[in-house]
Amino acid sequence: MYPLTRYRAKPAVYFAAKYRIIDFALSNLVNSGLFSVYVLVQFKSQSLNEHIERGWQLGGALRARDIFISTVPPQMWLGEDWYRGTADAIYQNMHLVSTFDADRIVILAADHVYKMDVRQFIDFHLQKGADATICATVVPRSEASSFGILQVDDDWRVVGFVEKPSNPPEIPGRPGFCLASMGNYVFEREVLESALIEDAHDPSSSHDFGKDIFPKIHKHYRVYAYDFTSNKIPGEDRPYWRDVGTIKAYWEAHMDLLRPDCDLNLFNFQWPIRTVSFGDPPGYTYPSGGYDCNMVAVLRAEGSRVLGATVMRSVLGRNCLVNPGTIMEECIIGNRVVIGEKCKLRRVIVDSNVYIPPGTVIGYDAEHDAKHYHLDESGIVVVPMPSLYLRSEKRYYSYGWEDMAL
Repeated sequence: MYPLTRYRAKPAVYFAAKYRIIDFALSNLVNSGLFSVYVLVQFKSQSLNEHIERGWQLGGALRARDIFISTVPPQMWLGEDWYRGTADAIYQNMHLVSTFDADRIVILAADHVYKMDVRQFIDFHLQKGADATICATVVPRSEASSFGILQVDDDWRVVGFVEKPSNPPEIPGRPGFCLASMGNYVFEREVLESALIEDAHDPSSSHDFGKDIFPKIHKHYRVYAYDFTSNKIPGEDRPYWRDVGTIKAYWEAHMDLLRPDCDLNLFNFQWPIRTVSFGDPPGYTYPSGGYDCNMVAVLRAEGSRVLGATVMRSVLGRNCLVNPGTIMEECIIGNRVVIGEKCKLRRVIVDSNVYIPPGTVIGYDAEHDAKHYHLDESGIVVVPMPSLYLRSEKRYYSYGWEDMAL
């Protein structure tokens, strides 16, 4: 997702005007009645830490031994190495499980956009008497080579696990479809401890759940697959999952949001997507500079202002300003962005804190865009956040930083 991840971790990337990607995983847990949450962070985590601190801390009357949402930086218990993989991240923090004295552990990916009732996932795990359960979604066989694919028997017990296979196994009774791992798991504590200890002492392992843990443990333990598509969301809603790990997927997910029949329902008050609340003013639209306002299929956050501009099928972040005479089509605009007069933007993602000068044209000339911005292979243009530098050039060069990312 570079350059959107230039200054922030992927879970901290903004999504749908006002949220961050991690808000979906945390909302799933809280809406499911699960309040004992550790968030394992690593690279470029400052904005993620601040987001959780501002928006996800429980009040003093609620905070207790089993009610908390806490960020956990790398402790480096095993030396000076960062996490070597998803399994290693859990292994290096198993002391938290021991301190809490948990019976079972839910591990959720924080970098996907999804809605699910986690309680139903756990209930399935308990009903099957499983040692470990993998949340899986149904994908066409033609797309299966991009995922970790589960092979299951008629009872949905996992009998095989292959990472990004060229010849993926199909779901029994459903030819043409496969089960793709979503990176969400439930483990019995003893099974997780044993698997992680064995993996940590394997020098050939990449310490990843999909590549290393599950291909081994399904042979020795009761590992089941949970069909994510069977999940029921309150409020006549439906489950949703999307990997937005590329610029193209990120842009497409936003364009889907602009359809009235979008699969991701942000307006279900029985299953709210929660985030930080700011004291921003309401959005404002008004003709200005001799130009009328024309807005069609626009998702807007608080404080966004459109003055005498045409905005079509676009997403506007908090406190952004679109000035008179500008025409935007299929764009994603970040927080505190100012777009000058008489600009033309088409299929452009503008990251936060950017100023677009008057008369700027982006998205119409690929050669020009590639020289001045980030042109994704999909054709989407990304205008990244401004570079951050130290004030003192002397100090800047003495540290040898070409680009100081905070």
